[in-house]
Amino acid sequence: MADQDAIRRYVDDVTVEPEAIERARAHALELGADPISPAVGAQIAVIAAATAALNVVEIGTGAGVSGLWLLHGAPRATLTTIDKEPEHLVAARTAFADAKVLPARARLITGRASDVLPRMNEASYDIVLVDADPENVIDHVEHGLRLVRAGGTVLIPRVLAGGAIADPVRRDPVTTAFRTLIQETQASPAVLGALSIVGEGLLQLTTVASELR
Repeated sequence: MADQDAIRRYVDDVTVEPEAIERARAHALELGADPISPAVGAQIAVIAAATAALNVVEIGTGAGVSGLWLLHGAPRATLTTIDKEPEHLVAARTAFADAKVLPARARLITGRASDVLPRMNEASYDIVLVDADPENVIDHVEHGLRLVRAGGTVLIPRVLAGGAIADPVRRDPVTTAFRTLIQETQASPAVLGALSIVGEGLLQLTTVASELR
């Protein structure tokens, strides 16, 4: 475990964050909005770039760190980001402005994901990032899979639950939800799934066109 922690610290240390994301991270920590690690941020940026994403949804805005990483990888994309905390959205709006993100490219929605997601158009997005309300992660991922187009990707950071996911004794609701999510999606023919242990963990689910199943 000590070796794995050292590796994660090394990966975070060697990952170069754009200055605007560094500033957003510092502000997030001041607010108590736990941002994704630099290593996970870099990974989602690569996925956004490889996808050539144009329409992205983020569940859990925080102070804008993950949104900036997504836009860093997909500079032509429009980001819709949802958070129930107005203070977080204010911080994110400032972070986006600081990074010279045009207002038209970042749509910020205040509200609970469970209320907002059912009203969004299905099969209309390239990427959905799920990073809020871990106790409801399975519901949010189900909505995410509905929202992405065929070949679109749902990204779920923090799935390692601080290492608890690998401990069979841990049965708390959040750990159980993440463990169930991983097991069910790995066995599903509807998605291609990969679990990365970089940073705090990242589950990647890409939908498979029905004719290819």
